[in-house]
Amino acid sequence: MALERPLGASRYGPGATVNDRYEILGTLGQGGMGEAYKARDRESGQIVVIKVPYASSIGDPATFSRYERELDIGKRLDHPGIQRMLQSGRLDNGVAPYVVFEYIDGEPMREYLRKHAPLDPETAVDFAMQLADVLEYVHAHGVIHRDLKPENVLITPDAKAKLVDFGIALLKGARRLTFQRLSSEVGTPDYMAPEQVQGERGDARTDVYALGVMVFEMLTGDVPYHGDSPLAIMSQHVTTDAPLLSDRRRDVPPALEAVVYRALRRSPEDRYPSMAAFKNDLQHLDQVEIPNYTLRRPRRKMLPARAMPALLIVLALACLVLIGVLAELVHRTQVPH
Repeated sequence: MALERPLGASRYGPGATVNDRYEILGTLGQGGMGEAYKARDRESGQIVVIKVPYASSIGDPATFSRYERELDIGKRLDHPGIQRMLQSGRLDNGVAPYVVFEYIDGEPMREYLRKHAPLDPETAVDFAMQLADVLEYVHAHGVIHRDLKPENVLITPDAKAKLVDFGIALLKGARRLTFQRLSSEVGTPDYMAPEQVQGERGDARTDVYALGVMVFEMLTGDVPYHGDSPLAIMSQHVTTDAPLLSDRRRDVPPALEAVVYRALRRSPEDRYPSMAAFKNDLQHLDQVEIPNYTLRRPRRKMLPARAMPALLIVLALACLVLIGVLAELVHRTQVPH
């Protein structure tokens, strides 16, 4: 995993230690909730990844819930396609949580796609089947990821796809968390299923949709929808049929186009009912029935009445987030460093 330039001042610099055990080697990345570091476990000599929250968010209940949830999920899951959790604890102050994961030698799929997309169909199908296999296992253990995107997948030198970051995953029977960030608690607009936009909890078919978006992007080098804002993109997921792969790329096999289109259906009832069914069609493209798309073109439909309140809520929350971000920026400029 290549070191990335941090977005801002890091809590720990190279040479610092966490709980007198983990020696920080560098910053891997920063997200909406905290930072990830490459570190050396002084007890075992193992290279690991340690995730800690921002100092400014330690008192935030949503941050605490996210780390607790990722810890709970990490204890449940053991699959070669998932970044393995090794240990967890509290920082030296005894308050802030941290989680330690295995270090994976690889690069984010986002970087991989930037270098290699559009992928040939065989490579795209291989990655899709690997991820579908992982997600089938995850769903069988009562977990829905809800934030599938290239940033949450690592590609190893031997072309293995590894799923990471279960911070907004949904455990079966768990309560809904309080909204905190547009992209960290709801999902990422480019990959959000329509039901997520409408404020629903989602199920396995929500991950089917997001994986469908990822396969579309692997094959074309671009996501299905574009807009001037996250809200515009989210609205399209709800109101507009996905474009055909052949509209963007002519050499995609018709059977693969049919599989991806079914995964991207706006209604969950029209998608694959499970990740296993999605994976089966990817594995047996020669047996996929190819619909007649000659008369079908991407079309907009009137927004369902039940979707309007949800979109208005999302708009209001987005405004609150913007206000919060501006307030935080003002606060940071006023606080001496």
